[in-house]
Amino acid sequence: MPARLANKWVLITGASSGFGAAAARAFAAEGCNLILGARRTDKLEAVAAEARKLGAPTAVFHKLDVSSTSSVNKFAEGIPALTSQVDVLVNNAGGAHGLDTVANGKDEDWEAMVQVNLLGVMRVTRAILPYMVKNPGSYILNIGSVAGRQAYEGGSVYCGVKAAEIMITRSLRLELNGTGVRVGTIDPGMAETEFSMVRFKGDEQRSNKVYEGVVPLTANDIAEILVWCASRPAHVCIDELLVKCTDQAAVHKLHRRPVAAK
Repeated sequence: MPARLANKWVLITGASSGFGAAAARAFAAEGCNLILGARRTDKLEAVAAEARKLGAPTAVFHKLDVSSTSSVNKFAEGIPALTSQVDVLVNNAGGAHGLDTVANGKDEDWEAMVQVNLLGVMRVTRAILPYMVKNPGSYILNIGSVAGRQAYEGGSVYCGVKAAEIMITRSLRLELNGTGVRVGTIDPGMAETEFSMVRFKGDEQRSNKVYEGVVPLTANDIAEILVWCASRPAHVCIDELLVKCTDQAAVHKLHRRPVAAK
């Protein structure tokens, strides 16, 4: 596996934490070169430094706001100075905002989710595709969610944009057929990252409650899957992969262990 990925160029959005940071570490350990983007450059700098220690020959980072076309285009303009091709694009930037019903939803939360999870994937893909289409075996890996496959109360917009991500992935798969570019979506279920802290706007108690009594997925679990997908031979494309922790049979079906009283 390392021989297939060594010295490949991997671009990861939302690389400052969670799945993105874990993916940076995992690909670095395989000897990949990294191009990392996110809004929090202080955290990006730390991830890049760690990646170099783990074996990444190159690990560069730049501020990236996928909700802004100009930011995405400026980010992409720096690629030719590094490499003529991108081998793996991980569209990871995303997140949920709030858990309101449609009746009580807020425009700013809805717009943030649409901009990042839906339009952000399309903006970044459009900007990076020129560095991938002449490189058979390159791979676009989009991070989706179980929410794109099963609705739940309070998740209307997040479920909607993640369902759209699946359709974007499927459309790209058709559009790029014959170019050698692979396209796939990795759709995690419950995973303990900053996701719930962002959704609940920093409410730590409410965030912790989500995972209470459950052994959730970790960011490293998803990072290992991304590396596995990218390391398949060029003629193998993992189109769609739904991944849940053993305790989660469905969005509403969770095995929760008793929690000891504090």
